[in-house]
This record gives sequence, C-alpha cells and structure tokens, in this order.
Amino acid sequence: MIRIATLAALALAATPALAQAPVNPGKPVEASIPFVNHGGIRDWRAQGDSTLYVQDQSGQWYRASLMGPAFDLPFAQAIGFDARGTDTFDRFASVVVHGQSYPVQSLVKVAGPPMKAKAAQAKPAA
Repeated sequence: MIRIATLAALALAATPALAQAPVNPGKPVEASIPFVNHGGIRDWRAQGDSTLYVQDQSGQWYRASLMGPAFDLPFAQAIGFDARGTDTFDRFASVVVHGQSYPVQSLVKVAGPPMKAKAAQAKPAA
C-alpha cells in the first residue's frame, strides 16, 4: 500500500512538468514583422525560387518560405509585400513578384541570410 501511495505522489509531482513541456521542440516559432506598409522592411534577399530573407527596421532577419516556387524571384529587382490589410508580414501574407502573388508558408527569425559562395570562399579559415 505504501508503494502505491509513493508512486501516486511521484506521478502527481511530475504532472506539471509534463504539462509545460513543449509540444514540438524542433519546430521554429512563427514570427511577424509589424508596420510592413509603413517602412517595416529594410532589406530582402532571394534564396532560390521559394525562400526569401527579409530584414526589418531593427536589423533582425527572417526567413520566409513560400508555398510554391516563384520562378522570377531570383531575378527580381523589386518585390511587394501583401499583408492582406493587417500591416503585418507573417505566414498569412504574400509576396508579389512581377504582379503575381505567392503566399508565405512560414516566417521565422534567423541570424541572417546565408553567405554567398564567393564570400564564403574568400573568408579565411579560423
């Protein structure tokens, strides 16, 4: 009887810790950039035809993954950010390239865009 009581007490003590454990620790937290229609985005860089790196006014970089390929994205000199009336660029927004809208699948904070191949080769090894 003492064993059952001890096990029950341990199970109750562990319950709050289990309830606070992250559901999916490997999935990055979705982000948003406010004031996209009022200068909230400082810079952007295309990475292939379905990934876009976006920098906000404070210098923080974000990786936007598009739901499908935007074949003109790597060659675009200007793009638009369609926040769909909310003034916030997030996973519910779209990127406009040459008049075509491409929905964003995910927007997460990152350290910055990957270095270009020539810059990575020129950097001396540590």
